[in-house]
Amino acid sequence: MATQPDICIRGAGIVGRSLALLLARERLRVALVDVPKPDAAPDVRAYSLNSEAKNLLQALRCWPESPAVTPVHQMQIWGDDGGQLAFNANDQGTSELNWMVDVPVLEERLAAAVQFQPLIEVVSAPVAAPLTVVCEGRASQTRADLGVGFDITHYDQHAVATRLQCEQPHGGVARQWFRFGETPGMSQAQAEILALLPLGGEGGHEVALVWSVHPARAQALMALNAEDFSHELATACGLALGRMTLTSERAVWPLQLARAERWIGAMPGAAAQSFALAGDAAHAMHPLAGQGLNVGLGDVAELVQVIRDKEFWRPLNDLKLLRRYERARQADVQAMGLVTNALQRLFAQTGPVWQQLRNRGLSGFDRSGPLKRWMTRQAMGTSAPATHTPPTEKATS
Repeated sequence: MATQPDICIRGAGIVGRSLALLLARERLRVALVDVPKPDAAPDVRAYSLNSEAKNLLQALRCWPESPAVTPVHQMQIWGDDGGQLAFNANDQGTSELNWMVDVPVLEERLAAAVQFQPLIEVVSAPVAAPLTVVCEGRASQTRADLGVGFDITHYDQHAVATRLQCEQPHGGVARQWFRFGETPGMSQAQAEILALLPLGGEGGHEVALVWSVHPARAQALMALNAEDFSHELATACGLALGRMTLTSERAVWPLQLARAERWIGAMPGAAAQSFALAGDAAHAMHPLAGQGLNVGLGDVAELVQVIRDKEFWRPLNDLKLLRRYERARQADVQAMGLVTNALQRLFAQTGPVWQQLRNRGLSGFDRSGPLKRWMTRQAMGTSAPATHTPPTEKATS
């Protein structure tokens, strides 16, 4: 960069690129650190995005089109002993609960937008700036170098993810099972969470699988050939969508609940430079509620709003300014983490008393009326009037 950037963003994933684009619209010069990953495997993930995340990406003109976006009209959840819970968009007076978005397509659109934004320079190494925002993910090396602790609770589960073609159309329904499955080398069945998420647009037959299982079970599933894996999955979900065929490689990763001990601070050894954490570099949670990227984009929206509303005389590295962002986001992130952690722990308990409690709880919550509607609006990102004004388009040339 010919002149020092106002902000350096370390990490060019969805969170980092979205933040860079929004900051550039505020006429800030941004250095975006993008370190290519050698021999990266194809990404089989799909994200569930709520209305707030959609509005943010639409404002950036980066919202993908069908079939890369699939509206979810209903979510069905089954317990391990007859408990059932269903969320319907019609009950909320809307046509969609959320949208499943293909990760590679969204990343491509954001990358293309970055290339056309003259106030963003993509760099291969960090550069000095008044404010550095760390968006490197939960394994962030920068966070570790800054000496920021990362409080991790390891779940005794790994996520197995892949894509499948199904005999029957998904109908815009996200399906999830809380169940117990046999794990090699263990005498007692282990808790599992199996989710089939609709892909391929309206009327599609493709789904994304996220199967949270014991680490030994995950190894066994990864070792199966494609046909045996499909058979194992079809049995586990009761042939909910008929025969299934793998259409991608499988990926596996450990699950955890984590949060950085602090999200802002002064850059060590650098005068008038500060940092902030965002996205998975600041927090991680179980995927059972599908809120990971929604929370990360919530960080982006809040940080941009704080910068937009700052007093004209405050510099970007002002820690009092950055604490406004930290305070605003920590409460929301902690609340979502507590919910996902409680659900995971509840369904990990064995024994008839726990089984009866959770299944009655599922069915009772399904009939709870106002409470269920409130929780649905929380997940949809429509719980309250918008607090962030959509970014307006500004000339940058």
